[in-house]
Parts: sequence; C-alpha cells; structure tokens
Amino acid sequence: MAVFNKIQIVLGFLSLLHAAYSAAQHRAYLRITEQEFSQLPIDIIFQAIASLLYIIYNILQVVGDFKEIRAAVDLQAKSWETFSNIPSFYTFNHRGKALSPVYEQPHPGLVEAYERDYDSSD
Repeated sequence: MAVFNKIQIVLGFLSLLHAAYSAAQHRAYLRITEQEFSQLPIDIIFQAIASLLYIIYNILQVVGDFKEIRAAVDLQAKSWETFSNIPSFYTFNHRGKALSPVYEQPHPGLVEAYERDYDSSD
C-alpha cells in the first residue's frame, strides 16, 4: 500500500508541476496579446490546490502513525531524579575552579601545546 501512495505522491507533484507550467504559459499568453494580468484562471488555481491536498493526503498515508504530543507519554518511564541529568548542560570550565583553594593553574606551555594540537586537528 505504501508503494501505491508513493506513486500517488509522484502523480500529485506532476499535477502541481503542470499547474505551475499552465500558470507560466497563461502569463506568456497575456504578454503576447498585451493584456493586463488580473488573476489566474480558476481551473489553474483549482488544479494547484487539489494537487497540494492530494500530495498532503498521500504523504500522511506514507509516513504512518504519529507519536503523542503529550509530554507525559514519553516521560512516564523516567524517574524524577533523571530529569535534571542533561549531559549537554555539563560544564567543567567555570569560575568555581578559581575559587577552589586546591586548584592549580596549568603551565602556559601546556596550554599553548594543547591549543596548537587542537587547532591543527581541524
């Protein structure tokens, strides 16, 4: 069934492409006959809207089931303690090390070597 819907998506895009080509052809016709453009013919507008709706429907058929939006569904398995455990927020280079009595400043030569190695790895 998914293959059938994928073929229908291609047909929908072809129909949308045909509507765009018809619109361009209509504009060229108006230029040749030196008429002023007011709006597209209703059949081109209808074809474009129908093609978009057809494409949307078939894409929804191909992608399958959606997940629940509610946060409680995904978070039911997590305990309260794991909510604050977010590794992307971990920071190890902060002002707390300057306030620590046991912190030792790194040797400047080591910092330069590290920066040189880090820059050369890019």
